[in-house]
Amino acid sequence: MSQEPAPMPTLEPPSLIEALLPVAVLVVLLGLSYYLFGDEASAGPNQIALLFCSLGAAFVALRRGYTLKEVREAAMDSVATGLSSIFILLAVGSLIGTWAMSGTLMAMVYYGLQILSPDYFYVTAAIICALVALSIGSSWTVAGTIGIGLMGIASEMRLDPAITAGAIISGAYFGDKSSPLSDATNLACVAAGAKLYDHIKETLWTSVPTLAATFVLFWLLGQPGEFDVSETSADIEAAVDVSLVAFLPLALVLALAVLRLPPFATIFLGALAGGLLAVLTNPDQVIAFVDDPELWPGFALLKGVWSAMATGYVSNTGHPGIDELLSRGGMASMLVTIWLILTALAFGGVVEKIGVLDRLIAPVIRAAKSTGALISSMVAAALGANILAADQYIAIVIPGRMFRTAFRARNLAPVVLSRAVGDSATVTSTLIPWNSCGAYMAATLGVATISFAPFCFFNLLNPLVTILFAFTGFRMLTTQGLEGEAAAEAGSAKSE
Repeated sequence: MSQEPAPMPTLEPPSLIEALLPVAVLVVLLGLSYYLFGDEASAGPNQIALLFCSLGAAFVALRRGYTLKEVREAAMDSVATGLSSIFILLAVGSLIGTWAMSGTLMAMVYYGLQILSPDYFYVTAAIICALVALSIGSSWTVAGTIGIGLMGIASEMRLDPAITAGAIISGAYFGDKSSPLSDATNLACVAAGAKLYDHIKETLWTSVPTLAATFVLFWLLGQPGEFDVSETSADIEAAVDVSLVAFLPLALVLALAVLRLPPFATIFLGALAGGLLAVLTNPDQVIAFVDDPELWPGFALLKGVWSAMATGYVSNTGHPGIDELLSRGGMASMLVTIWLILTALAFGGVVEKIGVLDRLIAPVIRAAKSTGALISSMVAAALGANILAADQYIAIVIPGRMFRTAFRARNLAPVVLSRAVGDSATVTSTLIPWNSCGAYMAATLGVATISFAPFCFFNLLNPLVTILFAFTGFRMLTTQGLEGEAAAEAGSAKSE
């Protein structure tokens, strides 16, 4: 008679000291990296620091009884979760290159200069990004398309790039976390067990006041005075053929995003559209970019688009400002950011495997004696997960899952938890330089995370607003209260 295999022994969770060790190593090494290298820390030093952090976490894992194979697989599985983000980054690099070559980027700058003013540029940038992100549900797509054009306009107006990036990100994240099309919004609902449209209704209570305060701050940061666009516009007209046709790749990207095509496919098709537009409308410029007289023109056009997608476009109009704006892009420009994401996710995978987040969050949940303290703990846990796991989705799922029982014990409706998750895990991800979201925004907008983070007013204020709601008791719906609201709405609809 065959015997059933003995069950695998359950490993004990790490002690508090062991859980704190990877955190301490992370804080010390990354702090030292920024002290020594400043804004250049993400160009290599942070990656080395994160590798050493992974070794520290692996040491704890081995002490707890995990094998090297298990540690390696945890790191690899975590890296695998970031592959979609990596491919989106590569697609954005290609898009920037072909849009610079096709004139799409310059058209956005040219027409933007005609209708925008330094007085209200920052607040307008935030409004535009908020509306588009709300429509398509993707902060990454907004930053990688419209955001690039707005950065170019700001450069021509001599406006602060860090504030501009903060405005773009603030608007984009409002739209992302408030849209039913957003994957982060849907994931927050799944993690908390909430219904999607109940969640969106509740998240607007915290998001709209935060966005209003954000608009006021960006309005105050506007630079008084008129900006004379005539000279810059004349330089652009002399260097580049500008027309509304150049907006076709942008229109295609927005249409595909509304149709819910995956982000990589949407952005990569936008890159191909930019290359095709360059070939059709300005083939001489593409051939001049290749600079190979012996090559057959058809192959030269193909090589030009191929090069712009791979290594970026280099402009030679003779106007230094325009050439600096248009010489950019290519998949190769994203490799340092991908390096950062890979090392950060490897560290996050080992940390999650050994239960560091669970060990640190559980005592916090037990110590929360009031609703305000509970939601404050939820926000802190989500921020900590973004820092340690370096991934927005992990920061949404793990705290959301762990706090469900505590919220249920206080009879709080699931939408209260999902709102807190969205107001913390979603928006704070872009404030962390080694988080995939922070790294993406820095690479796409060309501004270091540590520089734009202080100006991401929506992302900074939104967690504070949700904590304020908790301590005041405003919109702290209970399970019965939510059922009552639903019944009232149903009765109202029936009477109409």
